[in-house]
Amino acid sequence: MLKKLLPTFSLLLALVAGGPAWATGTPDALVRQISTDVLNTAKADKAIQAGDINRIVAMVEEKVMPHVNFEVVTRSAVGPQWRGATPEQRSKLQAEFKILLVRVYSGALTELKDHTVEITKTLPVAGSSQVVVQSEVRGGSEPIKLDYRLDKPADAWKIIDVNVGGLWLVQNYRSQFATELNKGGIDGLINALVERNKTAAAKG
Repeated sequence: MLKKLLPTFSLLLALVAGGPAWATGTPDALVRQISTDVLNTAKADKAIQAGDINRIVAMVEEKVMPHVNFEVVTRSAVGPQWRGATPEQRSKLQAEFKILLVRVYSGALTELKDHTVEITKTLPVAGSSQVVVQSEVRGGSEPIKLDYRLDKPADAWKIIDVNVGGLWLVQNYRSQFATELNKGGIDGLINALVERNKTAAAKG
């Protein structure tokens, strides 16, 4: 279920790269504008609808990832062992985790047809500079609830987590990563991600 819902998150963010004004605006306005533009783009792109993995991956890499604070996402998913990782290990973790998520996102982009997005609420996160933008993706049998956690450490809002149907992405992967970390430490997790990505690539 999670793998089918996460790609919607990437679609809602994909066109932010072209709009610096959005990056300095309010987080709910950012999500609202991107949602409309991205859904329209995905529906009109025949290559995406046909499941062209190279086209989808290129779009996500170019348009989504620059607007996610991926170091924060990876650090949060790895947990306390991140502090003991070397710069090289941190770089490898981010690279392999990014490949994993891009492929997860890519898998369901073709499923979006007549969907629309409604922003329902924006809430501050107590004791921090973060906010949560709540939204719903409508058009399927029932609405999909998506909550975005954003932070603004400098002059632009950045996505640092997403909640799909009640499950936070970081928490989900932190549980998965803990198994590999307990078995083989940071290098064990890196190797597990490498193998998982190789398997996914071989399947196309």
